[in-house]
Amino acid sequence: MTQRCETTNCGKEATLQCPTCLKLGIKGSYFCSQSCFKGFWKEHKAVHATVTPHQVPVDSWPQFRFTGKLRPFAQTSKRHVPEGIPRPDYADEPSGRSFDEEALRGNAIKVLDDEEIEGMRLAGRLGRECLDAGAKGVEVGTTTDELDRLVHEAAIERECYPSPLNYYGFPKSCCTSVNEAICHGIPDLRPLADGDLCNIDVTVYHRGFHGDLNETFFVGNVTEEHKKLVQITHEALGKAIEFVRPGEKYCDIGNVIQEHVTPHGFSVVRNYCGHGIHRLFHTAPSVPHYANNLAVGVMAPGHCFTIEPMICMGVQKTETWPDDWTAVTADGLYSAQFEQTLLVNESGCEILTRRRGNNGQPWFMDKM
Repeated sequence: MTQRCETTNCGKEATLQCPTCLKLGIKGSYFCSQSCFKGFWKEHKAVHATVTPHQVPVDSWPQFRFTGKLRPFAQTSKRHVPEGIPRPDYADEPSGRSFDEEALRGNAIKVLDDEEIEGMRLAGRLGRECLDAGAKGVEVGTTTDELDRLVHEAAIERECYPSPLNYYGFPKSCCTSVNEAICHGIPDLRPLADGDLCNIDVTVYHRGFHGDLNETFFVGNVTEEHKKLVQITHEALGKAIEFVRPGEKYCDIGNVIQEHVTPHGFSVVRNYCGHGIHRLFHTAPSVPHYANNLAVGVMAPGHCFTIEPMICMGVQKTETWPDDWTAVTADGLYSAQFEQTLLVNESGCEILTRRRGNNGQPWFMDKM
């Protein structure tokens, strides 16, 4: 039987099938070309939301006690990065280990020179562009795997390597953490649902430098309490950024964040922190987000690092799924996170991953 292209007013013979539909077991969905598939994607992807969770093949880890309602779904295969794009040391390492990072653990905080600063500015800008590409796909019915595709393709178009890909074995090009997932969620074929919170964490590697950022997004109609969580989390990051200047201690960033968060009844995750970043994905300094921490180091011009507070509605304790990556809240309540890469200058800091449009406001503010 001859198949016809699904695109409206096309009708040509078609042999290409939507890969997401194949994974979900949806029949039909034929297209005559990649251009038709991409051009009709916004209309076509609505069919993915009609598939109920029990229809999706998923390793549900029957012996594992989930803390909330989120479950893992099937994953697509690892995405390809063209050979001509420069890669970090772990990209083709079977174990995914970064031996460059491991060799420098415990070393002093690096002061970037002018050339390195320009490299970080470019990596930060490109990372922001890739996150913005993913942001445009956030809506009810879109899978987190589709968000990963958007980020991956945006990175490739900019001759960037998506830094998370194969980092200590991580299987995807960005992290997508939904609802009670705090961080390091693996993109999969779960369609985003009305009322979800979805964090997209993007890092790109361009000409030897990493640019790292993340934002939490509203999916459809989000409750007021969850909107408040996202708003307070973003405010906490903003206050921490205002604190950054030469001579301040890294350990005091956590005091600023917790002072803003606690009066609202929220908690600050302790198991994950911000980090130094430049030629290495993660390096000194460590930047905890909770009060009275023991982080070492004093800020100085040329230091480059991330602040990325993870704020929870309930307890700050975390658990990790058997995939060894997905960190979730121990009580199953929602979490939110925002991150920017910062460069300390003589008077304060430069936000290298700042959003260029909408006066630098995050995407969720567009829906407030």
